[in-house]
This record gives sequence, structure tokens and C-alpha cells, in this order.
Amino acid sequence: MKYDFTSILDRRGRDAMAVDGLSEKPGFAPSGPKEGFDLIPMWVADMNFPAVPAIPQAIISRARHPAYGYFQPPAEYFDAIIQWQTDRNGVTGLTKECVGYENGVLGGVLSALGAVCSQGDQVLVHSPTYIGFTGSLTNCGYRLVHSPLVRDGAGVWRMDFEDMEKQLTENRIHAAILCSPHNPCGRVWERRELEQAMELFRKHDVFVISDEIWSDLTLAGHRHIPTQSVSEDARRRTVALYAPSKTFNLAGLIGSYRIVYDPWLRARVEREASLSHYNSMNELSMHALIGAYSPEGREWVDELRQVLTGNIDYATDFIREHFQGVELFKPEGTYMLYLDCTEWCAQHGKTIGALLQAGWDVGVAWQDGRPFHGPCHIRMNLALPLSRVQEAMRRLEKYVF
Repeated sequence: MKYDFTSILDRRGRDAMAVDGLSEKPGFAPSGPKEGFDLIPMWVADMNFPAVPAIPQAIISRARHPAYGYFQPPAEYFDAIIQWQTDRNGVTGLTKECVGYENGVLGGVLSALGAVCSQGDQVLVHSPTYIGFTGSLTNCGYRLVHSPLVRDGAGVWRMDFEDMEKQLTENRIHAAILCSPHNPCGRVWERRELEQAMELFRKHDVFVISDEIWSDLTLAGHRHIPTQSVSEDARRRTVALYAPSKTFNLAGLIGSYRIVYDPWLRARVEREASLSHYNSMNELSMHALIGAYSPEGREWVDELRQVLTGNIDYATDFIREHFQGVELFKPEGTYMLYLDCTEWCAQHGKTIGALLQAGWDVGVAWQDGRPFHGPCHIRMNLALPLSRVQEAMRRLEKYVF
């Protein structure tokens, strides 16, 4: 490969939550490993790969000019987004006017909800549920209504459209969050699934906030379908949210964007986003996006997807062969595994907390899946060199399972 996905990146002392934030948030952050084990960071959803060189080059190039005052985004910023969406997702008809800035995708979710809901309103989400949705919506006075995803006979996570309609009607819901690809389950929704979901939302006049932050990280054999592309009505009623942060490991730089086609909805969301007077772009993160969405960035992402596919193939095969009683769905997108340890814990008389701690003790810093509404689950990040994934599996087999 042209780019480096094998070197072990030393992030210690570089402010990284994944390695320097251990034990700082009891119940959320893992504890440090016991003596004799180094840390394998597999909990925070960022990557342990160096960024594509085009990103630091773009940042450094701008930083060399010693003036950092008020600025406005150039045409190059919008052109980069439009070209990226056109080339990667087959989007047509996207214009500069439809693109709006958000400090983060969760902030964009709240801007959109504020435009169509009132505090106290109920919002439909699927469960398992991304922990960020739970925290941000609850903090801002919204009430989450969960429609559980169900696994079919092949073990694939599916939307339960009958339950979704029941929840929409019984709770008089007029806003829903769609996570596409789904976090933490790793589903990449098929067009027919999105069409059926959006038809249901049209029928009950529900506005849709589509979190598509993982859209670039689909794995081999799968392709992201933008929610807004499945029908003209979906295009009108959906606020779609994107960011280069997951794709290019830029979460620490801050910077996301929304796409809203309908002028009425767009004006309301823009007004809501402006109310804090703090939802404003950072110039260096803007240049990071331009660097990321360059031809070199596209080439790098294509290699990254191959690496992630290989890591997930290895880990899922290993777990199925060696960890009897652990169930998992092989992700179609993202770089996260979501392990169901219910049967294993029952067979061995262990709690999920004890199992988690056993991993942390030997340096496998994985994440508690219970805050994602998985009662006996573990979430595991595989965006690191394959050698570290292999070492994590070796330790889990020898010391934990």
C-alpha cells in the first residue's frame, strides 16, 4: 500500500483521550492495564493511524501566514464538499446554499431538532443507540423513544417497521433520528430499507435527522446510500449531517456540516444553529477538510477501507472460532464491533462488568456497551494496525475468555 497503516502510532502525551484519559471518567473510561501489559486503545471511536499527509500539509500551509483573524470560507471549501458528495455518494443537485456549518454532528442534530421540535417532545431513535444521542437529547430536554433493531435469521440487524409505526402513532412523534451507517451495530442500510423507512416518515409527517458521519467508511461489498437520495420527499424532509472527522481522524479539530435542500427547513435550522453565537467555523479545521477531500485523501480512504475490512474479517473470524458464547454481527460499515456476551457470561457465571475489567487488566481497552442499550454488550474499536488487533485477540483468548 502507498500509505502507512502498519506502524504503531505512539499517542502518549499528545492529549489523546484514548491513551491519556484512562480512569478519568469512572464508569466510562477504562482503567489502566496491570503491570506487564501495554495499552491497546480500542474504546474511543477514533483511529490509531497517522492522517493522510494532505491534511497536515494544508494546515501547516495556512498556519505559516501569521494572521488568524476573522475569515469567511472560500469557494474552495464548498467545492470540496460538493465534489466529495458527488464522487463518493452519487449526489446530484447539491449547491453551496444547501451546505451549512456545524461544530459537530451532535450539535447539528440539536440544531435540526430545535427547528422542528419543542423541549419535552419525543424523538424516535433505534436501539442499540449511539451514546451521544442519549446524552445530548436528554440534556436538552427531549425524550427518546426507542424502536429496537431486530436480527433476522441470518443475524443481520433490521429495522422493525411495524414497531416504528406503532411508536410514531402512539407517541405522536414528529421527529426521528436515523443513523446511517448505524452506530454501534455497523449496518449499512440498503436502498429498499431506506425507502421503506422514509415512506413511513412521509406517511406520518415526521422530520428526519440523518447522521451520516460514518458514510465514507463502508466495508468491502457495501455502499452508502444517502437518505436524501431515495425520494423527492426524503430530500425535502431530511437534514443530513456529515463530517470528515471519523473518516480522517479529525475529531479533535472540530468541524462538521449539514445538507438541507428544502429552503423553509434550511432557514429554520440555520436560525437555530446561530442562536448560541458560538457555532462557528475554525479556519484550520476548514483547511483540514479541504486537504482531506483532495485526490490524495480519496486515495487514502480507499486504502483505509481495505485495511478496516481486513481487520474486521480477522477479528470476527477469530471471535467466532475461539470465544464460544459471544455473538456478533460482522459490520458492513464503521470500524466498531458490538459484542453480545450474554450467553458467555451466563455460562461462566460472570457479570459484564467483570468481563470488561478482565480485558482492561491485560491492556485491551474496550468499551462498555450498556450505555448503548446493550445489556450485556461490549463495543470494540478495530481502527488500529492489524498487529495490535492480533495481539488484543491473543490476550483475550489467553487471559479473558
